[in-house]
Amino acid sequence: MAHDTAHHDSAAAKKRIWKVFGILSVLTIIEVILGYIRPSALVHTDIIGMSILNWIFIILTIYKAYYITWAFMHMEHETKGLRRVVVWTGVFLICYLIAILLIEGGYIEQVYTDGYITWEF
Repeated sequence: MAHDTAHHDSAAAKKRIWKVFGILSVLTIIEVILGYIRPSALVHTDIIGMSILNWIFIILTIYKAYYITWAFMHMEHETKGLRRVVVWTGVFLICYLIAILLIEGGYIEQVYTDGYITWEF
């Protein structure tokens, strides 16, 4: 009887691994295809100062990070409080990092384009 249960758990674990692999693969393939094709409608349409394509990349990256944390750190089996602390802290820090990079990158680009510093590198 224990042997049947162990076999069943092993089959469920393999199915779970393949499901996670499939979801992460599909998201990565979508990112690669969009990065390679770069549809002009998504590149030249801005929302909140950034192209739609950049927003798609950011959202997919945050979702993949969330899903990796959920699946590989086994957060679905933890209490609700611990899940929120671990997952939402990571999501907040990723969003904060993206905001800082975009703000500072925009400032540096503006400094170089306005001619305060020459492009000599």
